[in-house]
Amino acid sequence: MQALTKKNAILCVDDEPIILLSLVKELKREIGSAFAYETALNPEDAMETIDELIESGVKVILILSDWLMPGMKGDEFLVQIHQKYPDIKSILISGHADKKAIERVKTEANTYAIFSKPWNSNELMQAVRFCCNLN
Repeated sequence: MQALTKKNAILCVDDEPIILLSLVKELKREIGSAFAYETALNPEDAMETIDELIESGVKVILILSDWLMPGMKGDEFLVQIHQKYPDIKSILISGHADKKAIERVKTEANTYAIFSKPWNSNELMQAVRFCCNLN
């Protein structure tokens, strides 16, 4: 886990490794080394990563999450995270999220923004910068 040497982290969650690579690449290009960037291929691994980071003193600032993943959908995951760690901000990125899921993350997970795949890089990075207080 790279984030142990950093103070703040951004976590990307998607069941497609290529999406995770793309997100981390964009984040590094936009924000540089201001944050540690962690990834998880499913919500269960993401929850473990968040718990481990927080236990080690790393503050998770933002989660970028897919919606359609095996085991648990992104809205359920983000609601659970919000209930346990209400200070962590979230952005949902999906090509498949239904209206009910979108409404749920807005009201129950306090999700800042929802983006469709493929996302607009400038708009996504603007939202990330806002969530991380980099504006």
